[in-house]
Amino acid sequence: MERVEAELFTDGGNNAVVRLPGRRFPGVLIQGDSLSILRSDVAEVVEAFDQGDIAEARETAGLLLDDLDALLQRYSAALEAHDIKRPY
Repeated sequence: MERVEAELFTDGGNNAVVRLPGRRFPGVLIQGDSLSILRSDVAEVVEAFDQGDIAEARETAGLLLDDLDALLQRYSAALEAHDIKRPY
């Protein structure tokens, strides 16, 4: 394990925006339990498609998209607040 100092652009929370040394742009640190939930949500979409339940797959995918949009908005707002151009 290596210890480094990172720049924190948001509060810690479950998905902090941080920049590691040597990186031009910040990234998003997602806690392990939150990552596991994200993975489970994607698995639900795949399972619904496999079972032919398109309506359920669409609904779950929509919720997942909403969560990812909120995360991306948090990232964008943090960069904007610190006058950093988005990398996309």
